[in-house]
Amino acid sequence: MAWQMIVLGLAMLAVLGVLFWGVITMARGGEYNVRWSNKIMRYRVVLQGIALLIFVVILLMAGRN
Repeated sequence: MAWQMIVLGLAMLAVLGVLFWGVITMARGGEYNVRWSNKIMRYRVVLQGIALLIFVVILLMAGRN
């Protein structure tokens, strides 16, 4: 079960990293914000979906044992 938690932790850290990237982008403003804000939001949503999928798979695997 330890490797599953590591994978889930890495997925959650990826979401957190992209979230902070988006916050910093919004704080910067200007052309960089206009160019990247929607892409960063999409990255975050995709990574959250992946993290949620990993979580569900871990729960299903734990329920079978």
